[in-house]
Amino acid sequence: QVELVESGGGLVQAGGSLRLSCAASGRAFRNRAMGWFRQAPGKEREFVAAIGWSGGITNYRDSVKGRFTISRDYGKNTQYLQMNSLKPEDTAVYYCAAFAGPTYSPYSGPSYWGQGTQVTVSS
Repeated sequence: QVELVESGGGLVQAGGSLRLSCAASGRAFRNRAMGWFRQAPGKEREFVAAIGWSGGITNYRDSVKGRFTISRDYGKNTQYLQMNSLKPEDTAVYYCAAFAGPTYSPYSGPSYWGQGTQVTVSS
């Protein structure tokens, strides 16, 4: 089993920054692509970013490109989402996710989810 625990959410003004962390348990972290999703009130959960098992390939939704950076630290079994230039429309619950395989595919959903962390961006 893979347990995912997010941290780092909070309230920030527009234009500010936050860094989300996701600590993963289990050796499976090392063989899986990891990612972040978000869900705003009244909306469906949506993909934000993903990173392959080696850390060399990343994917982002268009609206966060150039503002968000995903990364992973194998020594700490942790992935991160650095969010800069935050906008009110980034307000959502952010979920850490672990995929079944070593690379991200938009056609395969995550196998594991974290509990979510709230990010609120005020205007």
